[in-house]
Amino acid sequence: MSEAASVPHAADRRELTAAQRNAVAELLRVSPVADELGRRFARAGHELHLVGGSVRDALLGRLGEDLDFCTDAHPDETVRIIKGWAESIWETGREFGTIGLQRDGLRIEITTFRAEAYDQVSRNPIVEYGTSLTEDLRRRDFTINAMAVSVPDHRFTDPHGGLDDLAAKVIRTPGTPRESFGDDPLRMLRAARFAAQLRFTVHPDVHEAMTRMAADLDRITAERIRDEFTKLLCGADPITGLRLLVDTGLAERFLPELTGLKLEIDEHAQHKDVYEHTLTVVSNAVSFETDGCDFVLRMAALMHDVGKPATKSVGPDGRVSFHHHEVVGARLTKARMKALRYPKDVTAQVVNLVALHLRFYGYGRGEWTDSAVRRYVTDAGDLLPRLHKLTRSDCTTRNRRKAAQLAADYDALEERIARIAAEEDLARVRPDLDGNAIMELLGVPPGPVVGRAWQYLKELRLERGPLERDEAEAELLRWAREQGLIDQS
Repeated sequence: MSEAASVPHAADRRELTAAQRNAVAELLRVSPVADELGRRFARAGHELHLVGGSVRDALLGRLGEDLDFCTDAHPDETVRIIKGWAESIWETGREFGTIGLQRDGLRIEITTFRAEAYDQVSRNPIVEYGTSLTEDLRRRDFTINAMAVSVPDHRFTDPHGGLDDLAAKVIRTPGTPRESFGDDPLRMLRAARFAAQLRFTVHPDVHEAMTRMAADLDRITAERIRDEFTKLLCGADPITGLRLLVDTGLAERFLPELTGLKLEIDEHAQHKDVYEHTLTVVSNAVSFETDGCDFVLRMAALMHDVGKPATKSVGPDGRVSFHHHEVVGARLTKARMKALRYPKDVTAQVVNLVALHLRFYGYGRGEWTDSAVRRYVTDAGDLLPRLHKLTRSDCTTRNRRKAAQLAADYDALEERIARIAAEEDLARVRPDLDGNAIMELLGVPPGPVVGRAWQYLKELRLERGPLERDEAEAELLRWAREQGLIDQS
């Protein structure tokens, strides 16, 4: 692919911008496969265009291994053209005119031109095949996703000014926002998601339509909302996306706990309100990531204080407190993530972090015994590294002396954990006697008694650390006598 024949088309004689040069480099990387595929369609008398997010990402210099194409060929014809050339083919999207294939490490989806309409009640489209690229691009969500590059001749098509919007970092719809969002309300959430992912600003007309039509999001399934929200929270700038959700009223439709935080004042008066504190904690959590988005950590940071509105109280001295808000917050988090259909294991991790996020406070007063440290580690389990990050993220005080003291206290706790871990296997805290030893010593069969004895010995292990075998056996027998399980003599 030569620069002269690539983006933009020869009809546009403007000098290549940095974004366009990125596109040239990115498209060169995939052009052997893309152009070969385009030639197959051309020989069959059909058009083929790289389209949508693939063109956008190419212009941004971040094209991945998944490529989207559109064509005037119908699915049956597409299958005929790629059969014998594709390494594998899947037809799960045939109902919507999409055929998938894999070739040379690239995952490709080819969709027949669409001119679909929506029933204005659900988001389900009434699929109608279109006849032109222009018609297909007109139906797309945003102008930055409504550009195309034909293959193999590399003609650039941009009827709605997507290239200019990409340069201006603006999210705008090809038609009117009201028409676009009326067709598919999920696009409102996608606007906030792209703002978070790309660090773009939504056009004022788009913002206004999102605000006026927020209630239409109720037409969308929980699973679809969940997927878009997850992408938003994992964006490069989730704070921008979250603010958009709250400011437009979209958050109220599926995450009202976030909006509710704006009403509560932080008891430490560190920020104007708990909402601002929460956004700072999310931002802090992002800064602790080392290998891409950690959704569990970000979600825990977002939800860690959602129990405050329900637990707010004002003391005689006028001081505001939120006693046990971590317990209430964990319960609310579990209910909200269940409503959004998050997997149970992901939900459990976020809920546990919310429940544990306050445990550290008080450590600096010197009240923690080694037993308390063991329980902290054991209760956190595999979440301990994330709990460290969440707890540090939650320190948002502007008082430098207080911030330094909290950081020093947590440094001391981590050092103490490391010291005890070196002496004991904290990651695998188990009773000093296993189930077989318990049954043999007490002369009982498998059952509830063994479980109770095991739990007692584990608590003892957490309280006192490792015990010698003789000492553990003596403690078990003493407990069994107190429980009336064996003769007192």
